[in-house]
Amino acid sequence: MADAPTIRVMVVDDHEVVRNGIRFSLLAFDDLVLVAEAESGEEAVRVCAQMAGSLNMPQVILMDMLMPGMDGVATTRAILEIHPRIQIIALTSFERGTLVQDALEAGAIGYLLKDAAIDELAGAIRAACVGRATLAPAAVQALAQLAEAPPAVGHDLTDREREVLALVVDGLSNLQIARRLEISPSTARFHVSTILSKLGAANRAEVAALAVKHGLVQ
Repeated sequence: MADAPTIRVMVVDDHEVVRNGIRFSLLAFDDLVLVAEAESGEEAVRVCAQMAGSLNMPQVILMDMLMPGMDGVATTRAILEIHPRIQIIALTSFERGTLVQDALEAGAIGYLLKDAAIDELAGAIRAACVGRATLAPAAVQALAQLAEAPPAVGHDLTDREREVLALVVDGLSNLQIARRLEISPSTARFHVSTILSKLGAANRAEVAALAVKHGLVQ
């Protein structure tokens, strides 16, 4: 692919061995050049800021998702807010559905596992450069499983209902809840009734038990 336009690549990973492996692997492709590296999310944001406007500004970033400090999801979101033309591929060892979803919602165009073949990685970089998404089969399966999973208990509680729930767990009556939140007793009673309905609980004791079991209150 000697005649193909060069694609500028950056790798962000807290493990030096991973960065070294990608650097070495990209040498096999004439159209891919590694222009920058970062060992943390914070450093990646700084490097992109320093390179902004230069001829070496990366076009595609390979982003580790699980890093100490600023993780890959937060880093992806931060970089794309300032440099929306950069394409980011999540590159990680985990295919957990929520992680895939978080990466894509943050703006990543692709999601590959670190054990992907180098030709697969190169293809994903080329696809990302022209705006085409690439998802590892394991990531697609993880997303499908996530979509099929039942919603978490209490996912539809409002902020106010969570406040009321915490007071129910503390053993307060409807009248005491009304006084604490400065609302009317009838409003407090309505909130408690709604919470019972949403959690499928028969009484306040069951609501409190469900709240504690599923971590709905601090």
